[in-house]
Amino acid sequence: MMEQGAPLNEAQVADARRAGVQAPDKIRVIRVETIPQPEHEDVMFIARHIGLFSTRSAGITIGHGICLRHGFWDDRAVLVHECVHVGQYEKLGGVRPFLSVYLRECVDPGYPFGRLEQEAILIAKDICKSA
Repeated sequence: MMEQGAPLNEAQVADARRAGVQAPDKIRVIRVETIPQPEHEDVMFIARHIGLFSTRSAGITIGHGICLRHGFWDDRAVLVHECVHVGQYEKLGGVRPFLSVYLRECVDPGYPFGRLEQEAILIAKDICKSA
């Protein structure tokens, strides 16, 4: 699905770099009507149980792929927030290591109070207020 995504424009690349992304040229953004649900039933159950996943979520990131839901396609703060997560994927070494930490934080201390989510919230707020 992500191969259909669009690369970031020049301003978005600058934001992604400020958000900590090492390889912003690898990011692909796909615009979706609703956020795609995980295909694995157990993953979906856990994600819903901890409050992580909602089809009403503004966006979701897996590796260098970012899905943005309709209504948030041009929302800079949402894109920057997801770019912070891309940078976290890079720093932690990929999808599996990121999800291991992120999902644990969604349980304790609970979503959205984990370090990774709070970092994304605060960095996006900082980058977007300075524009």
